[in-house]
Amino acid sequence: MSSKNEYIPENVYDYILDSTLRDGPQLKALRDETVDLPGAIMQISPDQGQFMSLLVNLIGAKRAIEVGTFTGYSALVVALALPEDGLLVACDIDAEMPAVGQRHWESAGIAGKIDLRIGPAVESLDALIADGQSGTFDIAFIDADKENYGEYYERCLTLLRQRGLILIDNVLWGGRTADASNNEETTVAIRELTKKMQADDRIDFSLIPVADGLSLAVKR
Repeated sequence: MSSKNEYIPENVYDYILDSTLRDGPQLKALRDETVDLPGAIMQISPDQGQFMSLLVNLIGAKRAIEVGTFTGYSALVVALALPEDGLLVACDIDAEMPAVGQRHWESAGIAGKIDLRIGPAVESLDALIADGQSGTFDIAFIDADKENYGEYYERCLTLLRQRGLILIDNVLWGGRTADASNNEETTVAIRELTKKMQADDRIDFSLIPVADGLSLAVKR
């Protein structure tokens, strides 16, 4: 639910894209291929992708984690922003959708930066921790099954270095998290993590109304 910003008028959103988007052919090609696929709405918006690329550059990130890859657009965005010796560990439960992105990663010349791990993301993250990689990553992006957001958050926080960033997608969830009468499991999981982050003294925290809401936290 991140294909565009639903909280501002369409003409304003169009202005943002027309005035600020620095697009590349590889990015546009992958977006265009994804738009006709099932679940296309799960792809992050181009303005969100550009913001994430800016953050990667801002902190000089070299090592990144992604939980939830879908067709690989966010992975492409991050990997393009990483230096030549950078690494993105991309975790997804299913190989079918990431395979779409892999062709575009190859075309963009950044496939060598991406370590795609297929399987339950909790297991992939636990394997990184068990391998002694805690505190070695610069940035993490979480955009997978919302019921497990809390599990992913804790593990990514462990894997991040001090002053590393965590980005969590869809935290407004189409406005449902702001609806106190909505007690669906997914909505509650997102809402509870947001409240936990608000009170978590291990991080500095803000919620940014980009796309469907993006939580941004800095590890203290």
